[in-house]
Amino acid sequence: MTTPVHTLGYPRIGAHRELKKAVEAYWKGELDRDGLEREGTRLRKTHWQDQVDAGLDLVTVGDFAFYDQVLNVSVMIGAVPPRFGRTGGEVDLDTSFRMARGRAPSGEPAAACEMTKYFDTNYHYLVPELYQGQTFCIASERLFDEVAEARAEGHPVKVALTGPVTWLWLAKAKSDGLERLSLLDELVATYSDILGRLASAGVEWVQLDEPALVQDLPSDWQRAFESAYATLQSTPVKLLVASYFGGLGDNLGLAVALPVEGLHVDVVRAPQQLSAVLDRLPSDKVLSVGAIDGRNIWRADLTRLAGELADAKARLGDRLWLAPSCSLLHVPVDLDNETGLDPELKSWLAFARQKLGEVVTLAHVLDGTETATDRQRVEEASQALAARRASRRIHKPRVAERLAKVSAADTRRGNVYAVRASAQRERLALPLFPTTSIGSFPQTQEIRAARRDFKKGILDLADYEARMREEIAMVVERQAQLGLDVPVHGEAERNDMVEYFGEQLDGFAFTQNGWVQSYGSRCVKPPVIFGDVERPAAMTVRWSQYAQSLTDKPMKGMLTGPVTILQWSFVRDDQPRAETCRQIALALRDEVADLERAGIAIIQIDEPALREGLPLRQAEWQAYLDWAVECFQLSAAVATDETQIHTHMCYAEFNDIIGAIAAMDADVITIETSRSDMELLDAFQDFDYPNEIGPGVYDIHSPNIPERAWMVDLMTKAAEKIAPERLWVNPDCGLKTRGWAEVEPALANMAEAARELRKRYA
Repeated sequence: MTTPVHTLGYPRIGAHRELKKAVEAYWKGELDRDGLEREGTRLRKTHWQDQVDAGLDLVTVGDFAFYDQVLNVSVMIGAVPPRFGRTGGEVDLDTSFRMARGRAPSGEPAAACEMTKYFDTNYHYLVPELYQGQTFCIASERLFDEVAEARAEGHPVKVALTGPVTWLWLAKAKSDGLERLSLLDELVATYSDILGRLASAGVEWVQLDEPALVQDLPSDWQRAFESAYATLQSTPVKLLVASYFGGLGDNLGLAVALPVEGLHVDVVRAPQQLSAVLDRLPSDKVLSVGAIDGRNIWRADLTRLAGELADAKARLGDRLWLAPSCSLLHVPVDLDNETGLDPELKSWLAFARQKLGEVVTLAHVLDGTETATDRQRVEEASQALAARRASRRIHKPRVAERLAKVSAADTRRGNVYAVRASAQRERLALPLFPTTSIGSFPQTQEIRAARRDFKKGILDLADYEARMREEIAMVVERQAQLGLDVPVHGEAERNDMVEYFGEQLDGFAFTQNGWVQSYGSRCVKPPVIFGDVERPAAMTVRWSQYAQSLTDKPMKGMLTGPVTILQWSFVRDDQPRAETCRQIALALRDEVADLERAGIAIIQIDEPALREGLPLRQAEWQAYLDWAVECFQLSAAVATDETQIHTHMCYAEFNDIIGAIAAMDADVITIETSRSDMELLDAFQDFDYPNEIGPGVYDIHSPNIPERAWMVDLMTKAAEKIAPERLWVNPDCGLKTRGWAEVEPALANMAEAARELRKRYA
């Protein structure tokens, strides 16, 4: 009885970010549509072949997207917002790009769809929009074309598709009074049409991703699952409902009873659920067990896993399938590309291609059909894990000793906000509606070339730093010309907001090609936290000091917060995440103290990932928020009253955590609100948030340049919710990915909008 092996998804960006480069070339007019499609075809074929070569029994089709897989479904079912001018027929690629970023090589620009985090990951999806009179139909042939491609290559195909209930769960009703579930029947009817088409194309299995099943579902949404799958059971394909990112919990009975042929569960995030699922799984269902971590890069303990899964194999036989816990979208492509990584550390890791090998070997061990390659893989994994546990590189007693001495007083500012605000107003003398940016300015080709030449040894350290000072001086001068009230130094010297700090902290390691997709064409290269974290020396002080020397205005020092550094790294799995976060917080606390001593009056500690880290089950929220807020406070509370502490958050719903945000006690918080038309401020208004807020008025993820009147209108709406004297004017996020041709006029309009607002509210 062999154990079938599959994957829920595979990284689509390519081992060397080929998809990013092709998509951006298309947007710039450097590659035509046919060229982009050819590159997409080549990448899909490469990734299918990777799965075949690893020994998987099915290749996954439908996980590829030029921008986002949730957007793919919206396009496929014709859920295109009216502002994009769809009049029927097939939705083309440029329409999907305009939905994603507001602009494409063809079609009129329009406001992009809202973007937010996919469950508790750092991957961003495009939020589906629903309107009164919404209808659904098959509006794109792309998935069917990809199935034909894979079958033409001779591959056994399993299609992966966001499930109908989760798609609706992720969507937003944009018409007053519209209930999302009122659209369920028509949505499911369209899914039935899709599944029928797939069956006609020769597809036997379809994986419907339903991660909403691991969240707290209201009873009407639980009934929606029952209703949807009661209809879908009549379609002529076998359905595998995939849950991941957590345990089924109180939805376990619902999930195992769905009238489908298979269920996938995540036993990495929720190992305790396996026994309960086995006890309640009907005798005719396949159980796909996600046993290899699809979210982190540590090598699996294959010997331990084989022991833990032996009972499942004995009870299920060939009804047991094996897979990674979730799509491998969240990990880098291939560890073999890491030629410069420390050999010992490299031996502890596994990327997407290696994880395919791990799951195949695990299946062979369970089946008793190990090959010589399998036996070698198991032995090497055991040796690497033992070496890692014994390594002296991981634990530093002095870090533990310092943490043990932290007291509650270390997490509290000297005085309450009202007292601090008075001291800060006297020191900073800022106008009403002060303007600032979130931190980064365009990383131009010249900056990237200088960094590349420095790494290659073409530029020495002195020449490289001289070039960075030139960039900083230029950025400060441009902000002065624009009239921004609180300038930043632009972060020219920083490769990434997390990687830059990790490179200067002990306990971090870095890859050459460990890229993962964050959104669209944006890829990040998360650091690897393998050991205890501490700060050997100041990290940002001299750059901020230099920038401050160029202006009389208060220069804002820029730090990435402890929770965000944790969330956007691959984190060690041998101690609680909270412990690692506290270590990072102490390192940042030292940096805040040094910036303050250097005369920096405003310090921003970015925490865009605070909401992202919130557990998917409400019962687990408070424990997380307690240590996450404590870590921010530990970083910031060393500052005196006169030093203004900012934080920044983006692309998140704040209603659920507004109390925790208030407990962070930052003097100013800047947030993303331009895509939501200031809707996100409702949480702050309802809570009566006491401190200052900068609601973003410039959507930096779109190339569109916002008009002054539009920004004035947004801030006028903000002033209806928050007192004008507590409002700042700023972009949604950092400007690193934009070009100066967009940034300069947008910020000029923003500064002019602030001046108009001052006259209006004087």
